[in-house]
Order: sequence, then structure tokens, then C-alpha cells
Amino acid sequence: MEAWQIEYLPILVFMGIAGAIAVIAVTASWLAARQKPYAQKTSAYECGFDAFGDARSKFDVRFYLVAILFIVFDLEVAFLFPWAVALGKIGLFGFWSMMAFLGVLTIGFIYEWRKGALEWE
Repeated sequence: MEAWQIEYLPILVFMGIAGAIAVIAVTASWLAARQKPYAQKTSAYECGFDAFGDARSKFDVRFYLVAILFIVFDLEVAFLFPWAVALGKIGLFGFWSMMAFLGVLTIGFIYEWRKGALEWE
């Protein structure tokens, strides 16, 4: 084997062990669990009661707005972790760049708040 091929050997071993564990876990659960479905077990279930209506019904736009806001602010936090780790190396320019980024997001949040996008009626 060549040197570059040997470097990939730990990855292949890891993938093999992970695959074996997955197969063993699925096989063990299949053998241990009862495989006799019945009507109540296979029925649709939604938040403690039977499903009602069509699943393709329209939702209020506020659900989508809250989801988008969650993604935006979740990504903000995701950017803060690597920035905090690298803050010593990037210096004042990196600090003020992140302050500008947080300022823009804060202004956007205040705008959404004042427009009433977060209000539930």
C-alpha cells in the first residue's frame, strides 16, 4: 500500500465499526421487539389526540415568520462561537466587525418587534 492509502485506514476502520454497531443495534431491536402491529398502533397520532383535517392545509404566515426569525438568530449564535475562539488572533478589526454584525441583527430584531411580527392574537 502507498503512504496516502494508509492514511485513510483509520477512517475505513471507523466506518466499518460504526456500520457494524448500526447493524447490530437494528437487528437486536428487531429481535427483541414484538412485530405485531395493530390498528391503534398504526393509527395517526398528533399531540395526544387523533389527527384531524388535511395535512396540506394552509398555515398562518406568522408560523413561517417565527421559523425564519429562529433560523436567523440561531445562525447568529453559530457565528458567535468561532468568533469568540478566534478573537485573540483577529484583534480589534474582528471585534468591531462582529459588533457591526450584531448591530445589524439587533436593528432587524427591533424592527420586527415594533411591526408586531412577534405578537400572537
